[in-house]
Amino acid sequence: MKERLHKEELYIGVMSGTSMDAVDAVLISITHNKFQTLACQSSTISPELKQQLSALCFPGNNEIERSAHLDILFAELIADTVNTLLIKQNLKAQDICAIGSHGQTIRHCPEAKKPFSLQIGNPSIIAHKTGITTIADFRMADIAAEGQGAPLVPAFHQAVFNPETGCRAIINIGGIANITLLHTKSNDAKNNIVKGYDIGPGNTLMDQWILKHKHTPIDLDGEWARSGNILPELLEKFLADAFIQKKPPKSSGREYFNLAWLDTFSPYQANNEDIQRTLLEFTAQVLADTVNHETNGTPCEIYLCGGGVKNRFLYERINALLPDYRIASTGNLGIDAQLVEGAAFAWLASQTMQNLPGNIESVTGASCAKILGGIYLA
Repeated sequence: MKERLHKEELYIGVMSGTSMDAVDAVLISITHNKFQTLACQSSTISPELKQQLSALCFPGNNEIERSAHLDILFAELIADTVNTLLIKQNLKAQDICAIGSHGQTIRHCPEAKKPFSLQIGNPSIIAHKTGITTIADFRMADIAAEGQGAPLVPAFHQAVFNPETGCRAIINIGGIANITLLHTKSNDAKNNIVKGYDIGPGNTLMDQWILKHKHTPIDLDGEWARSGNILPELLEKFLADAFIQKKPPKSSGREYFNLAWLDTFSPYQANNEDIQRTLLEFTAQVLADTVNHETNGTPCEIYLCGGGVKNRFLYERINALLPDYRIASTGNLGIDAQLVEGAAFAWLASQTMQNLPGNIESVTGASCAKILGGIYLA
């Protein structure tokens, strides 16, 4: 096992989530195992590239050639983002220990006969164009050990957000929403068990619905949803979905929660804004139900992160459904809500470089702890 050096070590984590709106490169420092985010650089994913990436999430013609082409294009976007970050921070490639690149998920199938999770964004190209060792393909080692391969961020949540007292829930509202449940630090291993899993859609259904009907990628502040009314019968059907009712470990993606999924609830004669309002309530209700179930009335701090934090109406509904809980952004814990997942993959890269595991068996269902990712030298 490699010993942590007693000096500042810099890593960059690169994340593009289910929403496919941007590539975020987050610069972190680790000194004496203390963690700090230093800077971030974001690159917008163009509508054309987003459309091409989204199409790969479903079966189609000429998939191999299209995926190979986008594997290169997306890697170049990642490399450009990292290089811009370096320039702005007056850093050189040799200053960075490694890049942790999640890549863009185009298929996540942990329940397949032969489970797999596929991310594109060629790490050899990233390493070559940045001159920095790159860690990628984080999920398959966990899947090889019979895990879901997701979510992986709970290990990072435990490392940087674990409470000194009481219970704390970290909820990421990205395209898909996931929860991590943390408990007071203890020498008793049983009390240190971390629980985490994908709970259902975060922004993805709302984003896809407004893109289809309003030709805009997001419902800014949830204002379109606010203009509609909840459709109680449709909401009840959403909440009865098999994935929502499934016990963890579980993980999902836009391969499951998409407009085709919405179509399975039969043609629904309603205003488009009422569908949007119901989709927002679905996200808020699943989140609230999960918290109530997991805490069983026990006092618990809740910290939110991810793009959904920017949806003001969604934030209001979560607070209204959980009136007895203290709810805040992870910014209150020292990491901006938009940077948590990028920072997580920087931290996971540091774990890999130290030959330390990055998964948590109680979260993913893996049979053992695994060192995650492949190392691609510059």
